[in-house]
Amino acid sequence: MKRVTGIGGIFFSAKDPVALRAWYRKHLGIDVQDWGGTAFEWADGAGNPMKGTTIWSVGAADADSFAPSSSSFMLNYRVEDLPALLQALRDEGCNVLEKTDDSEYGKFGWVMDPEGNKVELWQPPEGQ
Repeated sequence: MKRVTGIGGIFFSAKDPVALRAWYRKHLGIDVQDWGGTAFEWADGAGNPMKGTTIWSVGAADADSFAPSSSSFMLNYRVEDLPALLQALRDEGCNVLEKTDDSEYGKFGWVMDPEGNKVELWQPPEGQ
């Protein structure tokens, strides 16, 4: 079974997310949208569009979206078969969070790494 197939998103928190987003927009040219991030569209080496995006987002430091982790970041990894991977991680003794989410954006599950960082696993909807 394939496990991680790519990075689906990079999420981090900031004391002043509005100012930090503005800094990234001004100095690095990231097209930060009103929702707090951007979606980088995938392309091949020649610049031809490919299916897939990587999300980049800055949120408020006082939000609990990374709980139970106290880290200021969370990586989202693309996976092919979320239920099978979550079960394999449980069987291997990993700290898999019980909550999962199934939405129009795909299926999500979470595991804590040995350093206490919350890792998001994402199975995109069919065709993405």
